[in-house]
Amino acid sequence: MSKSKELAKNTIVMLIGKIFTQFLSFFLLPLYTRYLPTEEYGTADLILTYITLLTPVITVQQEMATFRYLVDARKDEKQKAKIIATSLESTLLRLLIFVAPVFVASFFINSSYISIVLLAGIFVSLSHLFLQIARGLGDNKKYTLGSVIAGVITLASNLILICLLHFGGKSILVSMALGNLGCALYLFLTLKIPTYLKAAPSDNKLKKSMLKYSWPLVPNGISWWLINASDRTIVSAFLGVAANGIYAVATKIPSIISGFLGIFTLSWTESASLHINDPDRDEFFSSVARNIVKIFSSLSILVIAVMPFVFDIIIGSDYREAYNYIPIAILGVFFNCMVSVYSAIYVAKKLTKKVAMTSFLSAVINIVVDLGLIHFIGLYAAVVSTAIAFLVMTIYRHFDVKKYVKIKYKSADLILAILGFAVITFLYYLSGTIAHLTALLLAIVLSITLNRPLLTKLSHKLTSTLKRN
Repeated sequence: MSKSKELAKNTIVMLIGKIFTQFLSFFLLPLYTRYLPTEEYGTADLILTYITLLTPVITVQQEMATFRYLVDARKDEKQKAKIIATSLESTLLRLLIFVAPVFVASFFINSSYISIVLLAGIFVSLSHLFLQIARGLGDNKKYTLGSVIAGVITLASNLILICLLHFGGKSILVSMALGNLGCALYLFLTLKIPTYLKAAPSDNKLKKSMLKYSWPLVPNGISWWLINASDRTIVSAFLGVAANGIYAVATKIPSIISGFLGIFTLSWTESASLHINDPDRDEFFSSVARNIVKIFSSLSILVIAVMPFVFDIIIGSDYREAYNYIPIAILGVFFNCMVSVYSAIYVAKKLTKKVAMTSFLSAVINIVVDLGLIHFIGLYAAVVSTAIAFLVMTIYRHFDVKKYVKIKYKSADLILAILGFAVITFLYYLSGTIAHLTALLLAIVLSITLNRPLLTKLSHKLTSTLKRN
């Protein structure tokens, strides 16, 4: 199987599950906006952000080291068992170190959120570890099904807790904990983790080697936390938690794109790690990067063009202000797509210190711009600062990775994508059905034009498959 087909196959397998879970996540947004006040949703979203982004810091990114080491050990059963046993032992130990002081503090701090945060942190950490074990073993189907299980449980829990029991904003956090618990239990059993634990004990030498790989990713995790959580923290501090509720909705829409990006990044990181030393790597990596520009720029402008027609349907009137910030938030997600292309190269070369350094630089830029602008342009500062931070990181990484892989783009594709985004965003902010229909038509035409070679190839493949059947 060629490298491109291998990448496409892995992406499609995980995309199937992601489409399902993304639909569930998208379905939850109108549920939140209909049943939860902006203040309550803003508070829950802020806590959820802290849990999601601090978890990799608590685990010292052990799950990423597990994936990378398992990729190199797929044909060695004993080594696989040793890696899994070492990773699980290290993760449990770090969780214990995290849980103990928080548990003690709960006796002195009067907060109903502490116990929920503890459970969510533990279950998220374990589900992330088992998901990365599935990826490292090359079992993307179980990875996908585990993600689907988490999504279904999260949806069901939210419906019951919010609509029937009226549990309020805490429902989001409890549902997150239950969803990750279900995912962790499923993978623990189907991946036969106990069998691996019996086959080989943990290895201290391996533990040190994996820690050497993973610890530079901790500053990277902190940097991502600063980029994502700092916006919410600054908005909540200067504009109030209600404004953070608006910001949460504005960034939830672009999560459609980042959701697909997440799935591609998983399969792309695996392919990059497997083929980083191939003689034709420059051609292969350049081809992937060019397709990323075309696919995700098309997806970005299509989401912007569709929003005027669906926003009022899926979002409540209390959150109408979020409409203004969506295109800029989507621009930030697109630059994040480009960052992910280069991140896979660093991971493949095991240059985790480079990942940490560039992410930290981006985080500093994000905070400085956000604080500098929030008094002048209000909530726009949060989305603008994120877009600028990811743009700077994209430019820096593009030139830095040339030391290892020479990635080349086509100028025509870049110019077309930039012009398309500018025109469709301009039409987005105009009132009137004609302007919005024009934007939608232009977005469709532009997307087809940019992706014509890929669409032609897919069409031929589909036709060939139908004829064989």
